[in-house]
Amino acid sequence: MGRTLQTYFFFHALRMILFFALGVAVVAYLIDFTELSNRTSGLPQYTVASALMLSAIRIPFILQVALPFIVLFATMTTLMLLNRKYELVVARSTGISAWQFLFPVLLAALIVGIFGTTVLNPLATKGYSRAESIEGQWRSRPSKTLISQNRPWLRQAQDGGGLMLIGATRVSRTNTTLFDVVFLDIDANDEVRRRIDARTARLGDGEWQLSSVNINRAGEATEYREGMTIPTSLSPAVITEALVPAEMISFFDLSDQIEAARSYGVSANPLRMQYQSMLALPFLLVAMTLIAATVSLRFVRFGQSGGMILAGIGAGFVLYVFTVMAKSFGSAGIIPPVLAAWLPVAVASLFGVAYLLYREDG
Repeated sequence: MGRTLQTYFFFHALRMILFFALGVAVVAYLIDFTELSNRTSGLPQYTVASALMLSAIRIPFILQVALPFIVLFATMTTLMLLNRKYELVVARSTGISAWQFLFPVLLAALIVGIFGTTVLNPLATKGYSRAESIEGQWRSRPSKTLISQNRPWLRQAQDGGGLMLIGATRVSRTNTTLFDVVFLDIDANDEVRRRIDARTARLGDGEWQLSSVNINRAGEATEYREGMTIPTSLSPAVITEALVPAEMISFFDLSDQIEAARSYGVSANPLRMQYQSMLALPFLLVAMTLIAATVSLRFVRFGQSGGMILAGIGAGFVLYVFTVMAKSFGSAGIIPPVLAAWLPVAVASLFGVAYLLYREDG
C-alpha cells in the first residue's frame, strides 16, 4: 500500500480520536463544573472563575480514564465511515489486505497510547492533585466526627510507648499536606490522652506542622492554638503509599516512589501495578482497535448491523472490566502486577488477531 494511502488512513483515525476526545472533554467539563459548584458554592472562597479553573485542570484525569473507550468508539466510527463511502471496498479491490489498511489505524492508537502515558498522565496527576489541594483548602475545618469512612488512617509510634492515629479527608502531594486532620494521641494502656483537630498538617523535617488547632482532653475545655508541631518518624514515601492513590502519582515518579516504598518496608504493589498499567496502556489501545476492527470491517458486504456494533461495545466493556479486575488483584498482591497488567492486553490482542485472520484470510 502506498504511503499516501497509509497517511490518509492514519490521519483519518487520528482526527476521529481527537474529535471523540474533545467531545468527552466538553461533556465532562460541564458535568464536573456543575457537580463542583453544587458541592462548594456555599464555601467562602468559592467563585465561578475558580470553579471553572478547578474543573479545567481535572479534565486530563477524566480523559485518561476514558481513553480506552475513546479509541474504541473512534476506531469503530472511522472504519464504518470508510466502509460506508466504499473506500475500504476500493482498497480491497486493488489487492490491499485488511492488515495493510489496519496498520495505520493501529499505529494511530499506539501513538495516542504513548502520548497518554508520557504526556497526559503527568498532566492528569498534577492537575487533579492541585485541584484536590485547592478544594481541600476551601473545605478544611475542624472535624466534628471521630471516625469517617472517607478518612484513611495512619499509625505512628510514640516515644515512651503508645501511638498516634492520624486521619485526613484530603491529601495533597504538594509539600505532603493533609487537610481536615485528626490526631488521636493514645497511651500505652490504649486510652486516648487527647484529640487534636487541625485545618492542615504539613510534613516537615521530622515533625508535623499543624495550623488552626483544637486540642480536646477528657473533662477539659477545648484549647485553641494557631499552630503547633508533633514529632514524627514517618517519611513522605509512607504517607504517599498510605494516603495517596497510585493513580495520583505521575508515571515518571512511580519508579522512585516504588524504590522509596521498598526501602521503608512498605508494600509497593499498588505502585508497581500502576507503573505496569501505564506501560501497557499503548498496547491496550491497540487491543481496543483490534476489537473495533472485528465488528467494523464487513458492514458493507453483509449490511450494517446494530447487533454487531453493540457486540463491539460489549467486547470493549468486557476488556475494560477484566483490566480493572486484574488491576485490583495486582494491587492487592494476589497476582504479580506484571501479569495483571499485561494478561488482559495479550488475551484481547490475540483474540482480535485470531478473529481477523479467520475472517479475512480464511
